Amino acid sequence: MAAPGAGDPVDAKSGKAPLAQRIDPTREKLTPAQLQFMQQAQLAQWQKTLPQRRTRNIVTGLGIGALVLAIYGYTFYSVSQERFLDELEDEAKAARARALERASGH
Repeated sequence: MAAPGAGDPVDAKSGKAPLAQRIDPTREKLTPAQLQFMQQAQLAQWQKTLPQRRTRNIVTGLGIGALVLAIYGYTFYSVSQERFLDELEDEAKAARARALERASGH
């Protein structure tokens, strides 16, 4: 029988596989082979999640772009609907007309 921790795929007592431990390479002295293995594992994990991340980034970018275009479009729409300047111009014309009537009426 092999010694515990010597590559046993399943713990004999609990029947579960051993969990990976986090290792800080700056604190623990690791051999170059261990560091290379860690880098390979990190690269494999990164490549495995790359398509999911890419899809998520594309969806997020499209969502933000759609929001920007919606705000931009709404701004143009609301500015084109504003009539308060027209109302002010009408009031100014009416005020000028009243002023001219008063001036000519005296």
